[in-house]
Amino acid sequence: MADLIPAMEKALIDFSAGKVTQPVRSVITVDPPGGFFGLMPARTPEGLGLKIVTFYTSNAKLGIPTHMATIYLVDPETGTPLVVMDGRLITEMRTAAVSAAATKLLAPTDAKVLAILGSGVQARSHAEALPLVRRFEEVRVWSPTREHAEKFAQEIGARAKSAEEAVRGADVVVTATNSKMSILRGEWLKPGCHVNAVGACRPDWRELDDETMRNVVFVDSREAAMKESGDIILSGANIYAELGEAFAGKVPSRASETTIFKSLGMAVEDIAAALLVYRAAAVPA
Repeated sequence: MADLIPAMEKALIDFSAGKVTQPVRSVITVDPPGGFFGLMPARTPEGLGLKIVTFYTSNAKLGIPTHMATIYLVDPETGTPLVVMDGRLITEMRTAAVSAAATKLLAPTDAKVLAILGSGVQARSHAEALPLVRRFEEVRVWSPTREHAEKFAQEIGARAKSAEEAVRGADVVVTATNSKMSILRGEWLKPGCHVNAVGACRPDWRELDDETMRNVVFVDSREAAMKESGDIILSGANIYAELGEAFAGKVPSRASETTIFKSLGMAVEDIAAALLVYRAAAVPA
């Protein structure tokens, strides 16, 4: 994770600088049972590849991952296949690493309280990543299922609370749920806090209410956000900047204000993360 965070920052800088060829992901709905099948290709300054990802919320009831993925890398010079690797863990880790990079830039430097709404793999990954960039003295968690929240809280040394109790007074908030309607209210947010919103990846799904979306909104990709993010589309929110623009210093970070990072996830992140894995595996023991 410590290596992944700066790699994600560089990937987003390259993307926003126009150094990446990356179409918005192509998604097929699989209904029934209500799943999604997505294709995510990208050409980056360092690599070329594709992620195939599936998202089935119904898998949670079966005790198997809701997200599964496969990543395929090729040599950009010749098109020669290099590797096929599992992408589930990469997806889980790179999402949290991007949020950590955003938190490092946008959250109060003296942030002490972290609130995580959700108790699945993304909640756990964020609980691992965010303490690498801020020293939290208190972690609060909420989940739609109280039992899940209490189990998660026990695992990471946090306290399970209601959503409002978790968020009020928190310096950093993470929303990582499968919710299709708003679970976070802007009136709960502490002025100057930072929110990483990683759920609601469809144009008709939301995690954040309109009041939340009236704050300073960052996205990973403007084009993708306007096509895929219900939080952006349904609220009519104004996108201030792509995160990569702020990392590169092209726009002020406005870190003293309440900031929202709406994360959708991009192929450039997957390719950068997969290259880290590939290069590590290629080094002789």
